[in-house]
Amino acid sequence: MHSLWIVLIGVGIVVGGVLILRLHAFLALILAAVAVGALTPRAAIEGHLLAQRATAAALDAATGQIVLQGATEPGSRLLVVRQTDGVWQTVGQVEVTSAAAPPGGDTRLLVQPIGDEGYVWQDDDRFVEPVAWRSIRRQAGQTVGERVAFAFGDTCGKIGILIALAAIIGKCLLDSGSADRIVRSAVRVTGQRGAPAAFLSSGFVLGIPVFFDTVFYLMMPLGKALHVRTGRDYLLYVLTIIAGATMAHSLVPPTPGPLFVAEQLGVDLGLMILAGTIVGLFSSSAGYLFAWWVNRRIGLPLRESADFSRDDMQRMATADERQLPPLGLAVLPIVIPLVLIAGHTLLEPSLRNAAPHWQTLAATLGDKNIALAIAAAVALGTLAWQKRTSRQRLAEAVQAALSSGGVIILITAAGGALGSMLQQTGVAGLVSRLPTSSPLLLIVLAFLITAAIRTAQGSATVAMITSVGILSGIVASGQLGCHPVFLALAIGCGSKPVCWMNDSGFWVMCKMSGMTEAEGLRFISPLMTLMGLAGLLATIAGMLMIPLFGVRG
Repeated sequence: MHSLWIVLIGVGIVVGGVLILRLHAFLALILAAVAVGALTPRAAIEGHLLAQRATAAALDAATGQIVLQGATEPGSRLLVVRQTDGVWQTVGQVEVTSAAAPPGGDTRLLVQPIGDEGYVWQDDDRFVEPVAWRSIRRQAGQTVGERVAFAFGDTCGKIGILIALAAIIGKCLLDSGSADRIVRSAVRVTGQRGAPAAFLSSGFVLGIPVFFDTVFYLMMPLGKALHVRTGRDYLLYVLTIIAGATMAHSLVPPTPGPLFVAEQLGVDLGLMILAGTIVGLFSSSAGYLFAWWVNRRIGLPLRESADFSRDDMQRMATADERQLPPLGLAVLPIVIPLVLIAGHTLLEPSLRNAAPHWQTLAATLGDKNIALAIAAAVALGTLAWQKRTSRQRLAEAVQAALSSGGVIILITAAGGALGSMLQQTGVAGLVSRLPTSSPLLLIVLAFLITAAIRTAQGSATVAMITSVGILSGIVASGQLGCHPVFLALAIGCGSKPVCWMNDSGFWVMCKMSGMTEAEGLRFISPLMTLMGLAGLLATIAGMLMIPLFGVRG
């Protein structure tokens, strides 16, 4: 079966399972992974593994010599593997030799056939070490269950600790009152006229460690309470809260979606945080302008809901702030991992000449797992000190956080398994062989693929997971032509369009704000689409204007 059909079947199972059968995202992703893995022929799996482990080579037309482009040592012996009648098999053996460097060039590694049978070069030949070829044959011969389980565990190993720690941080921010303090402080600084900007910035900051729906639950009562005071701009408050929190959700780790995309594409986490923050702020600003524009033309009434009455709003507005932690302590769990991870990324070049123990210390503190562990410890300490919480209640808070984070880990790891199965189909080769396979085309294609999956099944995280599974092979093959951070950003921005009734977040936003479904489609859907497009434009501009990140180093 053609690899494109296999990919479409896998995506169809995810979309149909979530949208039509109402399956949990974890089940839909695992079913899709098993189906794709079962349909993928062994030759495609071997071809994918060869692309990762074989030594690249090219034929020098002027000399007729085969020049290796890898780091193989002279004197090594390599197998020549070729696909014949749909089967990969060895067709010879070569020895690596070296040749004198041409003027101004590097020493070239050549191959010399071993034996008397001769060897004639073909474009699709692969040169691989015997040990690696045996490993490839063994992996390709595994059952689909073994391959899916291996990919599932590999993804868990990369992101499991991070998501669990982020869930603990988010829970502690809410329970200790730190999140409430951040929002109130921002509104106090800006005043009532600047409240929309405060909601935007607070939503973005809180959207980094706290899941989007939780941020919205936290901030909507504050928006309603402020409207009770001012009697105006309710639609503006709602849309600015959405604009801030939703972009961090798709672009800035350790939120699961961008975290997973960065890991799959090999993007340094500090760089992803910096780039995601820049593009996210640009996108959120576009959403901010849209919110102002639509608020001046259309009003949204504040409606009471079953879970939040006007009396509740008044109590929220007049709550005693003395029970909240100080601002400096409240923001520490957010600032610590950002400073440690991003700081290590920025300082790493200057630390290369430092003493080894300083390099080790910086690398340890800048490690994503260690940085988030420190932040989680600070968040737990803040909760224990502020609320005088007993050890039993602390344990219950951690348990609740891990219960929520565990579901996200399962979904993300299942997405990693699906992504691995999709890569084994060879779909990356189809994309890389597009007639105009330019970096700009691939960035736009990544955005469109993610947007199509998001529109069809509703979940931004599932859309990102599925899309990166289709596209990550391009990075491994070296066909992208730009730094993979731009591909990650395009995928994140593509997870915004189009938000409508098949998205659980759409219902959260409508019900909590008091919007009708028609109002949600009128206000929320265009807001999300505009921000996604603005983020894509910012990503393209960054790719074209910043040569430092133009090619992956």
